Amino acid sequence: MRDTLDATQTVDKHLAHAVNKPANTLDPIPGSSHTATGTLACRTNCLFPVNATASDPRASAPAAAAPGTARAAGEGGAGRGRGGAGPSRPRPPAPSHLAARGSECVTPRPQRHLPAPPGRRGPPTPSAGQRCRPCPSQRWERRLRAGRALPAAGGSGPGAEPRGAAMLRAAGALWLLLPGLAALEPLSVGLAIGVASAITGYLSHPRFYCRYVECCPSGEQRLNATALKVQLDAKLFGQHLAKDVVLKAVTGFSNNPSPKKPLMLSLHGWAGTGKNFLSQILAEHIHPAGLRSKFVHLFLATLHFPHHDELKLYKEQLQNWIRGNVSACPHSVFIFDEMDKMHPGLIDAIKPFLDYYEQVDGVSYRKAIFIFLSNAGGDLINKAALDFWTNGKRREDIQLKDLEPMLSVGVFNNKNSGLWHSSLVDRNLIDYFVPFLPLEHKHVKMCVRAEMISRGYAVDEKVVQAVADEMTFFPKEQKIYSDKGCKTVQAKLDIHEDMMRDTEAKG
Repeated sequence: MRDTLDATQTVDKHLAHAVNKPANTLDPIPGSSHTATGTLACRTNCLFPVNATASDPRASAPAAAAPGTARAAGEGGAGRGRGGAGPSRPRPPAPSHLAARGSECVTPRPQRHLPAPPGRRGPPTPSAGQRCRPCPSQRWERRLRAGRALPAAGGSGPGAEPRGAAMLRAAGALWLLLPGLAALEPLSVGLAIGVASAITGYLSHPRFYCRYVECCPSGEQRLNATALKVQLDAKLFGQHLAKDVVLKAVTGFSNNPSPKKPLMLSLHGWAGTGKNFLSQILAEHIHPAGLRSKFVHLFLATLHFPHHDELKLYKEQLQNWIRGNVSACPHSVFIFDEMDKMHPGLIDAIKPFLDYYEQVDGVSYRKAIFIFLSNAGGDLINKAALDFWTNGKRREDIQLKDLEPMLSVGVFNNKNSGLWHSSLVDRNLIDYFVPFLPLEHKHVKMCVRAEMISRGYAVDEKVVQAVADEMTFFPKEQKIYSDKGCKTVQAKLDIHEDMMRDTEAKG
């Protein structure tokens, strides 16, 4: 009860200064620094018309009139103002204790006051003529008075509440003030709300929001197969099989609105043949940020799964990671590098996500892409390529059917492939085993030229030949294929940096 009285004083004080009214419409606030005889006055048109005269029967009313008579008269006046035009009804005489003061009037009203608590000054006991019935235009003020007590600003003291609660109560008071503000200027308030809604809707629209924040691609977005093909032709050398298979597989998967399972690609070949390079290009065309995208996830066996005795923990962490990221973006891409160094059985932990399930624990994985990168099977691919060359067949004549069956069986039976006796192979959940052929001498030269252009240098064939001659090739007699592919081209080119600069200066 004491908190309610204190809150009433605080609300009265703030309302008196917040509402845009003349300064003489309010008397001094009880409980403030004014004198103890201060009163709370009615607003204009509270009970009776302003400036009553002697000819008015209300001015000569007997002093013994009951308070109920005054209430009836006040309600009649207010009702006449609300009801509009019509024959006026005679009103009872006004009691003598109602005094007209300028544009205000006061009337006594029974109040209950409790003693102020220690250390807090309470409001003075009102005398006759110091209280009035609230006017109809201040109904929102009566709603405020009926609410719970507001704590003092600052949130300290024995009776105070935390600052957060005080702010919530202040917000509630402001919410009660809104109807009054809307009544004053409904057009301005409505216009402001409409403009704010329009701005909020525009800023939250994906076309605007996703310009500045990376968003998961929607189902309507399709892979630009033409741009992907152009980039693969310009940057990936000597891998006609890989380019053809990956381009068709990814394009078909992207254009399928409801795939039955995630896309699973397993890329195999010796180091330096372009497996990582192709996976990076593919990731950039699905998510423009590429490997920096929060929707592309790269796992390195030696970094993320180094200890064999933690296999059970790794399985649980891997499942949780994939589940959480696919829940955030169904078009997530997961790349597993160094599969040949993966502990046997670990990769089977993701088998439920790759199978033909519509949902697993309420999450659909059908639009995700999984890519394995492995050196396992590279020796089988090299032997098949050498056999084609020995038999006089062109490299471009090698087809996927010539290598894929042999490759799948080889990695399944290889204990160091990461897929040894894996259920992913046994259940045919890997969509394509993609072979990367060994690179020939001409392909290494193409890598050198592309690297020189990327560094901003003009192509110098002397430098190209010098770098290619420093590479090692196999077999020893024929020296057909590079045993490191294009992996060391950048390091070899650094040695010839001075030669490239001199050539650039002369040119």
